[in-house]
Amino acid sequence: MALAATVSAAACVGAWRVVPWQGRQSALIMAAAMVALAVSGGDPRAGLLLGTALLVSAMLGTVGVRGTPAAAMCCHRALVSLVMALCAFEGVAAASTDPAPAHAHGAGLAGVLPALVIVGTVGVILWTVVAEWLLPPVHRGRTARLLTIESWAMAAGVAVMCLGF
Repeated sequence: MALAATVSAAACVGAWRVVPWQGRQSALIMAAAMVALAVSGGDPRAGLLLGTALLVSAMLGTVGVRGTPAAAMCCHRALVSLVMALCAFEGVAAASTDPAPAHAHGAGLAGVLPALVIVGTVGVILWTVVAEWLLPPVHRGRTARLLTIESWAMAAGVAVMCLGF
């Protein structure tokens, strides 16, 4: 998971000029969060903090990119950040040792999060496949290769994260 995050961030930084600040911050926050989650040992406080950071990063990741050539990739990164945030929150919910009464608000949330993580992960992988194999390329040469590496590394990292939590 940490290796995929590092590869993804390095590829994004390598394609610096074509990735707007929204995409760069999202890729770098995701990489830092994946590494932090990998070394946190499942600490619920770390999961809550990192999940919140990923959620904010996902929201910032799409600010002002509407109608630009980078919009699809920024939305893809935002979806990955959102799925990672859900995964982090799922880890927090699973680590909770205080069982909520059945009638309490949010008692069913722990059952919904794993389903959302799986649906989100499948969505990220499908988006990656469609964007890379079925749609015409937006970029050429080195930039296209770097963005492809970034996209597949993000998808792989989320898949590993989904399986790990």
